Amino acid sequence: MPKISILVPIYNASKYLRQAIDSLVNQTLQDIEIICINDGSTDNSLKIIEEYASKDARIVILDKPNTGYGDSMNQGIKLARGEYIAILEPDDYFELNAFEKLYQLANWHHADIVKSNYFFLENKQNHQNAVIRPKDTGKTIYPRQDHFVFHLPPAIWSGIYRREFLLNNRLEFLPTPGASYQDLGFNIKTLALAQRVILTTDAFLHYRVDNANSSSKSPSKLNCVVEEYSSIEDFLREHQLLSDLAPTIVGVKFGNYLWNILRLPAPAAQEFYQTTLSELRSARSSGLLQRSAFRPKYWLLAQMMLKAPKLTKKFLIRSRES
Repeated sequence: MPKISILVPIYNASKYLRQAIDSLVNQTLQDIEIICINDGSTDNSLKIIEEYASKDARIVILDKPNTGYGDSMNQGIKLARGEYIAILEPDDYFELNAFEKLYQLANWHHADIVKSNYFFLENKQNHQNAVIRPKDTGKTIYPRQDHFVFHLPPAIWSGIYRREFLLNNRLEFLPTPGASYQDLGFNIKTLALAQRVILTTDAFLHYRVDNANSSSKSPSKLNCVVEEYSSIEDFLREHQLLSDLAPTIVGVKFGNYLWNILRLPAPAAQEFYQTTLSELRSARSSGLLQRSAFRPKYWLLAQMMLKAPKLTKKFLIRSRES
């Protein structure tokens, strides 16, 4: 059993793929498995990973027709043999000591999940996104009590997950063909069931934010984020966690929806504003709007939207344009 299986979901990723794979095969932790999932690429991605596999027996190739990110990840989880599972998007890359450090933390604490800070990579420049604070490290976190972890960026590729924990709880990705935002559901569902989560301020993953082909930048994908949160609600209801976590998830969802409003082109932003307003009103009528479940600035904006929706819409659209 390898210590860590790294899943690499690949679809037409040849531009950055070599940098990604190089950051895996050269890890200081050698006892790893690299599962490259080729999701029907039409460029030379398959040829690249076959070249690497011919030189490194730790690389496993799963070549399949295009069925989408969620299904690719689910197949990868089932194929993996590692004690822990990690994820690398093919346009990102890891520091070479990433898995040695993450596995040490996981092993010491018998963790279900270990999460770290990460770097934003734009125009070949890196800067650390220090979302994990020192005061939240060095201790075991139980998410059902420590709800702050749900407000951290989903960033599922900045940590590792105990494979047995995923399999025993049937934790999977939403396999919607062609969808985006499946990291949202996976992040919340795993946190909701985790007993032991460890955080570290160290940063290992270089997350590329200047990839114009990223599917999450497409306005046509906005229905996917709504579907993800609907799936999350169903999941929490199934596990009898809705009453405990629903207000927190409403707060998390509002922050995510606001992020979309502020980054999308004006027509799509205006349309998604109406979706956000509708869901806010629904949450209010269900008694799920709780100030403690929101970040302070988000709570203020939520109240502005409910009291003066037209003025707040103009304010947010101007903020997006400025």
